[in-house]
Amino acid sequence: MVETPIPNRRAIIDRREVAETLHALDAEGTAALRQAAVAVLREAMDAGRAQIAARLAEKPSRGTEIVESYAFLFDQLLRLLYDFTVQRLYSNSNPSAAERLSLIAVGGYGRSEMAPFSDLDIGFLTPYKQTSWCEQVIESILYTLWDLGLKVGHSSRSLDDMVRMAKSDVTIRTALLEARYVWGDEALYDEASHRFYAEVVEGTAREFTRDKLEERDTRHARMGDSRYVVEPNVKDGKGGLRDLQTLFWIGRYVYKVRDLGELVEHGLLTAEELRQFRKARNFLLAVRCHLHLISKRPEERLTFDVQPEIAGRMHYAERTGKSAVERFMQHYFLVAKQVGDLTGVFLAHLDEQYGARGRRFAMPTLRRKPRKLHGFVIDRGRLSAPRDDFFKKDPVRLIELFALADKHDLEIHPLTMRQANRDEKLAGTIRDNPRANALFLDVLSSPRDPGKVLRWMNEAGVFGRFIPDFGRVVAQMQFDMYHHYTVDEHTIRAIGLLSRIESGDLIEDHPLSHAIMQKLISRRVLYVAVLLHDIAKGRGGDHSILGAQVAEKLCPRLGLDAGETQTVAWLVRNHLLMSATAFKRDLADPKAIEDFVLAVKSPERLKLLLVLTVVDIRAVGPGVWNDWKRQLLSDLYQLAEERLRLGHKQDGRRERIAAAQDAVGQRLGWSATKLSSLFKRMPEAYWIAENDEAAARNAQQMADADAEGDKLSIVMRPDEDRGATLVTVYTADHPGLFFRLAGAVDMAGGNVIDARIYTSRDGMALDNILVQDPLGGTFQDPGQLERLETAIRDSIANKHKLKEKLEARPLPRPRADAFHIEPLVLIDNKASNHYTVVEVNALDRPALLNGLAHALFQSKAMISSAHIATYGERAVDTFYLTDLFGEKIANAAKLKAMQKRLLEAAAEPGQQEKEAA
Repeated sequence: MVETPIPNRRAIIDRREVAETLHALDAEGTAALRQAAVAVLREAMDAGRAQIAARLAEKPSRGTEIVESYAFLFDQLLRLLYDFTVQRLYSNSNPSAAERLSLIAVGGYGRSEMAPFSDLDIGFLTPYKQTSWCEQVIESILYTLWDLGLKVGHSSRSLDDMVRMAKSDVTIRTALLEARYVWGDEALYDEASHRFYAEVVEGTAREFTRDKLEERDTRHARMGDSRYVVEPNVKDGKGGLRDLQTLFWIGRYVYKVRDLGELVEHGLLTAEELRQFRKARNFLLAVRCHLHLISKRPEERLTFDVQPEIAGRMHYAERTGKSAVERFMQHYFLVAKQVGDLTGVFLAHLDEQYGARGRRFAMPTLRRKPRKLHGFVIDRGRLSAPRDDFFKKDPVRLIELFALADKHDLEIHPLTMRQANRDEKLAGTIRDNPRANALFLDVLSSPRDPGKVLRWMNEAGVFGRFIPDFGRVVAQMQFDMYHHYTVDEHTIRAIGLLSRIESGDLIEDHPLSHAIMQKLISRRVLYVAVLLHDIAKGRGGDHSILGAQVAEKLCPRLGLDAGETQTVAWLVRNHLLMSATAFKRDLADPKAIEDFVLAVKSPERLKLLLVLTVVDIRAVGPGVWNDWKRQLLSDLYQLAEERLRLGHKQDGRRERIAAAQDAVGQRLGWSATKLSSLFKRMPEAYWIAENDEAAARNAQQMADADAEGDKLSIVMRPDEDRGATLVTVYTADHPGLFFRLAGAVDMAGGNVIDARIYTSRDGMALDNILVQDPLGGTFQDPGQLERLETAIRDSIANKHKLKEKLEARPLPRPRADAFHIEPLVLIDNKASNHYTVVEVNALDRPALLNGLAHALFQSKAMISSAHIATYGERAVDTFYLTDLFGEKIANAAKLKAMQKRLLEAAAEPGQQEKEAA
């Protein structure tokens, strides 16, 4: 695919000059002479690489020119090496017919596409079985290349071997498809090329195309099957370079094209699509070259730690609401989308050629005879536009296309998708058309599979044109480790999840949400709210408030009445309220529930908000949703629903304590005297916070430990319902106990997600700590539990220097180093009637919770409960505190000193040193 002239080639490598230097070499023996050549070739190679890297730095977007420059450099080096080997090391003045050798480039190198650390893929061709001379030459060339530090992919085959192996192995066939003559016997290469096409390719186009498409689908599935993952694989990911290469492979195999321009001659692409193909390839190649140079290895994944540097190298600048790296990644995803569009069009042409025989690549033939549907044609099961000006005559058809595809469960013909993409601007002319808006709302709230059809609409560009606010978040990534997808992909996934919950597909995962959806008064309000919940991201303000403003304008356009519009706007404005309350507040504190209910106000809003919260979290990415989050949200829903239903008739604090103690007494079956002693021993907050089952288990543990004189009792109980392990520690209370426990959990490889800390009236500590493994699962492996118990005992006994050991541990997510989060400490004395609530936001890292708990210990603050949440690289830890007398911390000086200590503990280690300096 060589297309770009390389300027000033001799500045990269002057083959004549290097050849003269090699010719002048004088050394005793073959081995010494070869080593002398290695030094000359290494110098030329290093100088050439430095020159090409400098050119990339100067013109950072010229990917095609750069990869072809690397291929040119190695072409020259291989020619010099070949000539030196056959002329100086193993000269053969009168070769026989069998002593002929051709050096070819295959694979990526064959198509002149070499990134800085790509493998050097070469092949040696001989006419027959290798002679000893050929073996000597091949071996010497390979040893020299290895001595140069190159990773070489190589093969040595006779012409018959080449044909036989290409027939049996599609990978070898693909590599040879791109074979390019480098040096040696050119007539031998021509013969090989002729035999390859005549004996291997001829008559196998259908089989090869099928194999390549299956290979592509397998690769996509392995990479996450979305081109919108926020750490994409530039080479193998969906919408990456391999997709473009697959198109060219098929084009070359089926139509014998030698360069990209011929794809237009065969009608596979239009001239404009060819321009897009070249532009996309150029951009992706540039990104890949920068990635290799930064990583100093053949890295293909665009991880968070390299994204900002590449954005800087490629001269992306910050704009209002968007950082440079977010702008760069948005461009990347738009290119990936374009690659997907080109793939669809290309395959449609192949389908026209092969599908007429009764089967398409994508799916079986459903109908052989076209029929009409609202003017559209159904051709072999796919919805098609009957003529080229179909959308121009009536732009509403741009929306109707997708509405019909949804209603009748039809695929859309790729050529019709191409038309829709070409005419997408017309969607902007029908935004106020009532029929168009009604059709769009039908698709959005479809009882079938709205996610699938909305994704098609987005890929065609129609979605963003018709809903311009949505167009602003297309391909927009958020530079953090929490969100796995771009904003548009996250939104479409959330809508798809909502539909699956409603239909019952996910009833086992979300029984409460499914039951709620069957009772909703207005389900379309929920679908519109999910569409709009993140629509104002990237605008430089609070996306919830800005999104509510968008909803107030857009909902009437879509046909929602004033009441529905008000509800959608409220949901968008408050879509983070429920998760913030559930994950950052103590649900045993009545004030937390009271504040939440005051904000929600109605049972219908509560139902809508729960389901919206669930799909929003689940659509963030794999591994984000877990049983603990399900439990917290369900608990909050039940508590709020009860409060909304009963109002002020619910029992007060004393009644709740009495009811809890009565339930515990029934479970334990103890004598009245023993129960009375237990009830007096534990503080009132305990009976409100713990359920009767947990309190009964705690009571039995304390009783057993007291009877046996056990000074430290540890009970660990995996809880599958909450997806965590409850660790209960009972011991004599002493200052700093919790920060030692937090450090012990960290040392054992667990994560504290919730903790309730109690001191009995006789000076004993009872701490109930919920622990998960690093992947958010139940911490229950016997080895893990044994390590945890040992760590707790050692920590409380102060056997180790805990702080130093914790800070030496590696971060579970090493790429978090790419992020800087300015620590934030929020102190709220209004969030609870009995406690000072402190929220700390910081970069997640080992020993963070231990450090924060130690800072609170130094501040003489008593921790009643701790609630730990992580959002990718961001940790949000909330503490419910009192002073030493059990009262709120009200002294301004004490609060200020505590805030300072927490900020110091939350600061990143490097930042601490910087500030100290």
